[in-house]
Amino acid sequence: MQLGMHLRELARLRVGVALSFLLAAFVALSVTYKVSLFPPAIAPRDLEMGTASTRVLVDTSKSLVLDIRYGTGDFDSLTARGVLLGNLMASAPVREYIARRAHVPASVIRATTPLTPDFPRPLASEGEQKRQSDLFKSTDQYRLNIQANPTVPIVDVSAQAPNAKAAQELANGAVDGLRDYLAVEAGDVQGLSGDAQPRLTQLGRAQGVVINQGVRLQALVLSFCFVFALCCAVTLFAGRVRRGWGEARSLEAHAVAEAQT
Repeated sequence: MQLGMHLRELARLRVGVALSFLLAAFVALSVTYKVSLFPPAIAPRDLEMGTASTRVLVDTSKSLVLDIRYGTGDFDSLTARGVLLGNLMASAPVREYIARRAHVPASVIRATTPLTPDFPRPLASEGEQKRQSDLFKSTDQYRLNIQANPTVPIVDVSAQAPNAKAAQELANGAVDGLRDYLAVEAGDVQGLSGDAQPRLTQLGRAQGVVINQGVRLQALVLSFCFVFALCCAVTLFAGRVRRGWGEARSLEAHAVAEAQT
């Protein structure tokens, strides 16, 4: 009953309802699109989030994994080296190589180092300090989550980016970039032969997927409904204030007329 009364009251405030509709439509478009008046332009905002993951086997040039003469105890050094390479992947120099492979600036890549019993929390590396402004850029960043298996020499790499293709390129670029860095540092700088270098075997190329499908339409509808409802409530309040003001003025005029008579 109350809803019907409110709707009938709004029907008499057509100008206010029209302005509320236009304002809600503008806000909804601003949330989901970048609107520019000078010059006139509209472009979609990065609201979607893509993700991709891959695995890397850390081995030697003469594979210890495939050689049955080696037992599981021989993998301990490789497992420890996997933790080391995972931390190396998150370092600033390697991020430069990753950025080239992923075709993005190195400054936008955020990497989380592997967790170990000695370090159960990720270490904050250079450029990883958290800021309040990061909340507004969460869907427009390139993130790498690197985890080293504590029992076998395998490193898991998960990537998040503004879209599925970018996440796929970032995850694959993390592996390729680490290979590039090791080839330059070990081969060109340190002069180590190929037999003395670790071998990184990617267990399948990463495939990107969108994890929040349809978020643009959801944001558009929710923002429009919220702003339109809020503006309609303000319109009702303003209409009642205006009507009450007019009634009070009429009563005052009537009182003055009676006093004069």
